[in-house]
Amino acid sequence: MFFYLAFMASAGLGSLIALTQLIPALGNPARAAGAAETLKGLGIDVAAVSVFAFLYSRDRKASDAQVARLTREENLSRLKMRVGDRVVPVAVSELRGSARLVIVAGPAEFIAESFRRSKPFLKDLMERGVLVLPFPTDGNTPALEFDDSDDIEQEDDAEIRKKSRRLWQLTPVLTAEWAKWLDEQKKMANVTPDSPVYLSLRLDGRVRGSGVGYPPWQAFVAQLPPVKGMWTGLFDGFDGRV
Repeated sequence: MFFYLAFMASAGLGSLIALTQLIPALGNPARAAGAAETLKGLGIDVAAVSVFAFLYSRDRKASDAQVARLTREENLSRLKMRVGDRVVPVAVSELRGSARLVIVAGPAEFIAESFRRSKPFLKDLMERGVLVLPFPTDGNTPALEFDDSDDIEQEDDAEIRKKSRRLWQLTPVLTAEWAKWLDEQKKMANVTPDSPVYLSLRLDGRVRGSGVGYPPWQAFVAQLPPVKGMWTGLFDGFDGRV
């Protein structure tokens, strides 16, 4: 971007010099022979200024968008939540490297239906380190209950059952701050304030994806690698473009 500015200044100076030469040439027939060459040079300088101004503007917008995205993610990382029955809340940033957070925001009925749709994939989601934060926007408490018909309840491993229940046991703290953050994201994405949405994070805490409607649980299972075994190592967290 520095060189863009330098080239714009150089071309702008060339344009100014060309103009000072062109104006007298147009008024003096004796110097009219060089006017065409001067006009050609002026056109090149103007074109150069236009091209570099476009490139500078494009990179500036991209840089501003990146800074805005990082700022939003940093603000998200400071938001607090409670894990299960723990009294002391934790920040979203404390999940980095250990869990993939999925935020489900909407009316209580929408969250309950999202929960129901996640049931066939609970074990697979658990293996991929997914934790879900339900955020009811209507002030009601969604009914999130496991029943005996769930496949997960038929597992012999009690530890799997326990961890699977924890998938939906995150609770937002200071809900006004969560609501403000979500409203800002919807406004930037041109989404209506009352639209139910989901947002998923990578292991490194960066936003992996978002959308209007129910979270694509099956797609998460298909796309995300397990957090243990052969997938643990140098590239942890790089599980999708931001």
